[in-house]
Amino acid sequence: MSNEEKLQAIRQRIDALDSELQALLNERAALAQEVARVKLEAGDETQFYRPEREAQVLRAVKARNQGPLSAEEVARLFREVMSACLALEHPMTIAFLGPEGTFSHEAALKHFGHSMVGCPLPALDEVFREVEAGSADYAVVPVENSTEGAVNYTLDLMLATPLRICGEVELRIHDHLMTHATGLGAIQRVYSHGQSLAQCREWLDSNLPAAERIAVSSNAEAARLATGDVAAAAIAGSSAAEIYGLPLLARNIEDKPDNTTRFLVLGRCEVPPSGADKTALLVSARNRPGALSQLLEPLARHGISMTRIESRPSRQGMWDYVFFLEVEGHCRDEKVGQALRELENEASLYKILGSFPKAVL
Repeated sequence: MSNEEKLQAIRQRIDALDSELQALLNERAALAQEVARVKLEAGDETQFYRPEREAQVLRAVKARNQGPLSAEEVARLFREVMSACLALEHPMTIAFLGPEGTFSHEAALKHFGHSMVGCPLPALDEVFREVEAGSADYAVVPVENSTEGAVNYTLDLMLATPLRICGEVELRIHDHLMTHATGLGAIQRVYSHGQSLAQCREWLDSNLPAAERIAVSSNAEAARLATGDVAAAAIAGSSAAEIYGLPLLARNIEDKPDNTTRFLVLGRCEVPPSGADKTALLVSARNRPGALSQLLEPLARHGISMTRIESRPSRQGMWDYVFFLEVEGHCRDEKVGQALRELENEASLYKILGSFPKAVL
């Protein structure tokens, strides 16, 4: 058999598999529609998106994968299939810090897939309010960066919101310099979000030491401003460059190659256990010696791992602080629940922000 005949046989097999895949995808979509009908029959408070269920499905996808595609790549493909099927049940409206092309937008797409309905908003507090009012189903908000630390405004907004944390997204951040300028020497201004300017400080010091650095509300807004200014550049992600038609002059200019931002998914419902979860809460210690140590002691005694702690001013009094904690496990887990009940007895302020699946992708 000639090489051309071998290729033709392989292509025929691929065509046959494509036909089978298409039929199976449509069968899955039909089942998703049936799920929607069953849910609607159950009553008005129908929850179409189930974070714990999606996390379980994606973990199973990765566990049974045998290649040659990587487990992460297969899981991303399944995420898009699930997104399209969910849209047949109920199109999901997702609020995020806009405009389109921000890293928050990329995180929303990574978690909910491209069949979501995006709702870009100009300020983080508006993102919260959109979901609180029921105008959007969920929000995706940044909470911490691996090099710059916590996003304090998000933590401050968590103090007052009734929203619950329903999930998390980890997004590898690649910062690019984009501009219509002919070269680095022609750039007088660099626009970007304050976090990105900080994440690219060393590169800017070395390559654009004389350029003015202007912090704006988002990286996508930076790209928009740079579009009409030939003496300006923006630092943003590749999606912003595509949306605003800006050529990339320098790629991956972030100072830390493993720069990652973590986002929270916020909604109005509690999430049942998925089997691999975290719980986030806000607490405040009573004003007495050793109060914080005593507050956290139940976690150690019950063997609960604390993965994060951040302090923020409570705004209730001078030098009064609240602590943002994350622990391993779901609040419905027996050991976690017992530890949290004991912690609550020691706290002057206690608020569970949500139990949610750990990031899968």
